[in-house]
Amino acid sequence: MAHEILRLAVSALQRNVLRSTLAALGIVIGVSAVVGMVTIGRGSNAKVKEQIDQLGMQLLSLRIGQDTRGGKGAQIEAKPFTHADVDAIRQFRSALQAVAPVASQPVRVVLRQANWVASITGADNDFFIAKRWGLAAGRLFSGHEIQAGKNVCIVGATIHERLFGGSAAVGETIRVKTLPCEVIGVLRGRGQSGLSQDDDNIVVMPLTGYQRRIQGTTDIQSVNVLVRHDVDTSHMKERIEELMRERRGIAPGQADNFHLLEMRQVAEAMASTSRTLTALLTAIAAISLLVGGIGIMNIMLVSVADRTAEIGIRLAIGALPRQIKAEVLAEGVLLAVGGGLAGIVAGLALAAAARLWLRIPLVVDPATVVIAVAASCAIGLAFSYMPAARAAQLDPIEALSRE
Repeated sequence: MAHEILRLAVSALQRNVLRSTLAALGIVIGVSAVVGMVTIGRGSNAKVKEQIDQLGMQLLSLRIGQDTRGGKGAQIEAKPFTHADVDAIRQFRSALQAVAPVASQPVRVVLRQANWVASITGADNDFFIAKRWGLAAGRLFSGHEIQAGKNVCIVGATIHERLFGGSAAVGETIRVKTLPCEVIGVLRGRGQSGLSQDDDNIVVMPLTGYQRRIQGTTDIQSVNVLVRHDVDTSHMKERIEELMRERRGIAPGQADNFHLLEMRQVAEAMASTSRTLTALLTAIAAISLLVGGIGIMNIMLVSVADRTAEIGIRLAIGALPRQIKAEVLAEGVLLAVGGGLAGIVAGLALAAAARLWLRIPLVVDPATVVIAVAASCAIGLAFSYMPAARAAQLDPIEALSRE
């Protein structure tokens, strides 16, 4: 019985291939949009998680001025940090893995005919520990180079590519502003992060040498503090904030002229934003499924109207109304499922193309595919029910006389 109903449904759809294809097209578009958005969203979430892992959950970043993220706070004049401030933070050394003072500015770097504007950063080896940043080639600074502020530097992957074309860089000399600087190391590539344009567009020099020869002052713009894994970062954040308020002479009730970013909070905000955007885009895409269902209902009503005489004859020679109803429902489900399967393929192809453009991993969730097929079946049944019920209720005599 079921086999016969499916055979008749397929035969009815094959009579007008163009109409059947147009009816399924709405489902194809809807399912491909949903599958594509969900897959792209999962890839984005995976990319965010990778960026979060790079940030490190135990990292605190002490910066000048108020926190203006999300429109809160206001820009105020704030004095930079000093080496004495850094030494004061280091008194918590039993709870910390690294304390890295940082100063930086954009400067043009030159190697023969090649040149590029990079973020020139003055720091010590704690900078690489705090940032969990390893080397692809070369070595870190020696104690003597840090203390004496030698003209040596470690370059990021972008600088390595732009100036050296990816060839060997260690031992070469680049010009930073007007300062010749020997490259002693190349950092591993990290790509774009959630906090900056390009983490790899960096040249790191010993802080003392940077301050003396590039910056011209002993100012420190930020301090990266890596907290030990067994220490609560929120508690350590409060202690450092209290210390800085005291050292910077901020009276009770006065606004801070510094802020301390807790990377755990930044990571949670990034992940939440990614999930919200994915849900929003998926919901918008799901609306097209509703439109596709309405398209199927419309085509099925037209199909029933065109086959009024055929249905009347079948009812007259003994076909049961429930058989007619089941056949029309089967046609709608076949249209929806066929469109759904084509939509899944199109959606995954869309996600694969977006992966290359957005530089995110392709994360295919089998549950999404199963849900897409189930949703297609449900849409086929729901939007074919009214045409099926109308076909089953036809009076044979009236249907034949109408023809």
